[in-house]
Amino acid sequence: MARLLPPTYIFVITVFSMLLASCGKQEEGLGRYGMLDDNTPDYAAVSFMESIYHDDNIDGALALSSQSMTRILTRYHSNRNVQRHIVNLRYDEVTITPQGSNRVGRNQYAEEATVTLFFSGTYGDDKIEDLRTVKLIREDGHWKVDRIDPDHFM
Repeated sequence: MARLLPPTYIFVITVFSMLLASCGKQEEGLGRYGMLDDNTPDYAAVSFMESIYHDDNIDGALALSSQSMTRILTRYHSNRNVQRHIVNLRYDEVTITPQGSNRVGRNQYAEEATVTLFFSGTYGDDKIEDLRTVKLIREDGHWKVDRIDPDHFM
């Protein structure tokens, strides 16, 4: 004959299993406070640059690129070449944050977006800070990087 557990035991087991499941390593968020929403152009732009500067290959950047940017990136084959020739910024260690914007409205209906990224890091013994403007387009409901421009005012 099977014995049923009292409701308090079931509640304790459920709470314990939820706590145990939440103890796994959580992915670090992007942006200044790690709170960028993953369906925004800012998130796509920062993720693209993070993959160029922190990953071992350009596969992450290719996944976040438009068709024209994908053709350009595949010509350079490696992250170092993309840093040098496309972004025109080389770093040994870098932190990438989106600049605050005064955008009004929702970008869930937009098909194009422009995001300014602030780069702060070191190359050799030099501290380098710079800006890049990233043009994004929406393809199949996802934001993709289409162009990278240097900041004209720096």
